[in-house]
Amino acid sequence: MVTCAAIVDTQQHRWTVTTPADQDILVTQLTRGSGDHAQGWVTDSAGAHVCWFGVDSDSCQLGPAGTYTVTVKLPYPTGRGDYTLAVESTRAPSTCRELPESFFSFASPGVTGTLAAGTAAHCFRFDQPVHSVLRTYDPSGEFDVRGQVLDADFQPLCEVRYVDRCTLDRRGPYRILLREQYGTASAYTLRMPRLSHPVGCPAVPLAPFGDPGAAVGSGTVSQQEEVGCHVVTTPAAGPLLVRLNQYHDQYLAWTMYDAAGDQVCSEYDPGRGCPVPAAGSYTLLMLNRNDFGTAIDYQVAVTRLDHTDGCAPTTGTSWDQAALRLHQTSQVQTNCQPFTGTAGQRMVTYVAPDRYNDAWAWLVDSAGTAICTGSSDEEEDGCVLPATGTYRVIAYLSWWQTDSVDLTYRLQVRRLSDPAGCPTITPGGYDAAPAGALGGIRCRILDLPAAGTYRVKAMTDDNYRRYGNVYDSTGHKLCTGISCAVPAAGRYTLVLDGSMTRTVIDNDAQHAFALLPWQVTGCPTVSDTGWRDAPQQGTFEVPAQYRCLRLPSPAGARVVGLLPGDATEATTPEMSVVDATGDEVCDYYSLRQYACALTGPAPHSVLLSARDGYPSTSYTFGVARVDGPPACPVLAGDAAGSTVTTGPDRFAVCLSVPADQHAARQSFTWSRTAGAGDARLSVFDAQGVRYCGPSGYSVGRTITCSLPAGPVTVLLESDALDASYRITHAPAG
Repeated sequence: MVTCAAIVDTQQHRWTVTTPADQDILVTQLTRGSGDHAQGWVTDSAGAHVCWFGVDSDSCQLGPAGTYTVTVKLPYPTGRGDYTLAVESTRAPSTCRELPESFFSFASPGVTGTLAAGTAAHCFRFDQPVHSVLRTYDPSGEFDVRGQVLDADFQPLCEVRYVDRCTLDRRGPYRILLREQYGTASAYTLRMPRLSHPVGCPAVPLAPFGDPGAAVGSGTVSQQEEVGCHVVTTPAAGPLLVRLNQYHDQYLAWTMYDAAGDQVCSEYDPGRGCPVPAAGSYTLLMLNRNDFGTAIDYQVAVTRLDHTDGCAPTTGTSWDQAALRLHQTSQVQTNCQPFTGTAGQRMVTYVAPDRYNDAWAWLVDSAGTAICTGSSDEEEDGCVLPATGTYRVIAYLSWWQTDSVDLTYRLQVRRLSDPAGCPTITPGGYDAAPAGALGGIRCRILDLPAAGTYRVKAMTDDNYRRYGNVYDSTGHKLCTGISCAVPAAGRYTLVLDGSMTRTVIDNDAQHAFALLPWQVTGCPTVSDTGWRDAPQQGTFEVPAQYRCLRLPSPAGARVVGLLPGDATEATTPEMSVVDATGDEVCDYYSLRQYACALTGPAPHSVLLSARDGYPSTSYTFGVARVDGPPACPVLAGDAAGSTVTTGPDRFAVCLSVPADQHAARQSFTWSRTAGAGDARLSVFDAQGVRYCGPSGYSVGRTITCSLPAGPVTVLLESDALDASYRITHAPAG
């Protein structure tokens, strides 16, 4: 290395370098210095130009062995700078350190050194069998240290810069020239463990299912891109399951390699398990992907999926048996649950932890091969068994906290086609008790007398909706939700949360089931002049009960639902209006906030059900038709207005204003003159369109409406309390 404190203007500095090797490659390092940056070129003994090189690390291909001249100058005729210049021969380096066999062990700490500022390169020499696979690392995470592995003919094989594979597919001995791109002083650690036929990796024995006991490997991966390694030896080909203790703050990625250093599988491959192709030893690497450089302590267990050591006793698949409770006493434990099945049967597995965790489960056949890893029909639930025999559910919990000793989770293995153990229900009637009384077991057989659409709804014992899927006898999903169309009479299966395979509903959970023809029949008729006639009063005695009321209004009419203003959540039922076919035409919001247009064929019916959380409650409900010529008494137009009374059986008052007694903008005022409670007001035109309101409930208020031509209807709804209200109207000022 030479150091020049100054190079000025047109000065040219010359040095000679001699190489004993033909076709040598000269590695150069011309530092940037301060001031203007220099540049250089090489000429041979005859003065012929050989190459240019610039600042930082570069190279120059020489010709025959001999002496060459290196010239340095500034790029312009005026200026000033300083620099250092160093060169190193590729074929005949000044020094070259021999790397021992122990260097290629995964247990080796590597070789450390420092590239002094301005150094061209450090040379290392080694030999390994041809076709060996080495694993390279970044020599220095702080600086831009890099290198090349050269073969016996000094041709590059691979880069030494990042975590990568280096295959020695040409003969050695081999050399590495390590350099820092910008000539910065840099400490480095050179590591290249051999991935093919590795040494320095502790063995991890194959573990049984259940608690693995001592068959667990462990280690610490100190920083990002570092690896932990283990040797796994298996007596035969077959799938292996690799389990790591993955915490939420850990980033470990594992990969399995064969003896030649070729990748066999990784955790990112599709399917479950690593299908090793033959008996022998394999290398398992655990890579630290943590961007924060945090050290990771890990445990690992490897289990043969084609063996049954440690599996639980065979379980049945009937829906009426209790869910299995599985235990996990090790953070890398895997459980195995056998069951028998017949070719063509559709099975479904549900798994859920008893406290917060992630539970995983899948099916394998007798060879340990995962089945149904990717359904050709993603709309279907469950897994069709390809052959008759014994299958197993492979299951485990992902998270293991420091206080964990014995984590438990529940498992249900159930037959979805021609299921056993499901209670049978037949369609019931509206305005009656639900067809399926409260009971355990998450499924029901729906014995349906004919093809058509049915109303299916499941509720918990505290009257919360539980969603379910309906399947045919082969286990194919027909419907989800309340409306279910079946193609023929027969037996169908309703499974609660049927598609939610991470939800276990055990037999102690009680449910009631509504099963009704979609077409609503058998309902008592309710008055559509609920402002005049007594309201309908009813009771929900049990969960999943439907009440219904037949509307006398013709198709095309508009109606609103009437409720006491002081009705509580418990006494305010869910409500909808359906036509003669059973299809919904209006929901609760339309009935209460707008007006329900009775589209579709008549007769129409109002369906009522209790709100979530109220398994038994009572209600008071009325209906008012608001379209057509107003049938209500006329609201007086003088200053005294009209006085009306309300009470427990009359919480709606209807008044009309003829076409010639209101302006385009009209103000309506109400005030309570006696009694207790609040009221709200709405105004409808002759077509039943709500033009004003509903206002908020209050003891008195004035609202102003823009009204169309023609008569209008005024509806005052009050609390179910004895009270008197005065109502007036006048053109808006």
